[in-house]
Amino acid sequence: MKPDDPNIAWLEAPRLGLADRMYLPLFFEGLTTTSRHLIGPKMTVSFPEERPAVGNPLIYRGVHRLNKDEQGRVKCVACFLCATACPAHCIDIIGTESPWPDREKYPESFVIDELRCIYCGMCEEACPVDAIELTSLLDLTGRSREEMIFDKEKLLSVYDQTKDAEPMKSKSLGGTV
Repeated sequence: MKPDDPNIAWLEAPRLGLADRMYLPLFFEGLTTTSRHLIGPKMTVSFPEERPAVGNPLIYRGVHRLNKDEQGRVKCVACFLCATACPAHCIDIIGTESPWPDREKYPESFVIDELRCIYCGMCEEACPVDAIELTSLLDLTGRSREEMIFDKEKLLSVYDQTKDAEPMKSKSLGGTV
């Protein structure tokens, strides 16, 4: 494009007044925000002695879990949609032929790298059988990188820890299981 092109609309910068040039309105706006935080209620929680309250556990995105069906089997059908939808590429699945007649495949290996995960929930949205969910567990710690790589057994143990406090979201949202 040339500078004299008639399709270009040139805008003039607005003229600043004296107060705008001295940044006084922004300065007083910052002081107002600071004083509201000083006077308002305190939000400090002494973690881990006090557990913070998760407002709505159904929309919180914490540690992953693999759900089980009514027979206690892993619900995953190894369709690889969660691994495909994951923008961080932190899910690795190895599928194998299922020993059960109601599905073709199941995951022989299901691994999530929790350090690489960005907790976006895309895996949860992509799963057609609601096999993977994000829980409201917020204290995810590990002393080494290996501890933060969750395999199938660890993901199923998260399900066992959270199944009573957090039932599967598909049930609570009116979906079929």
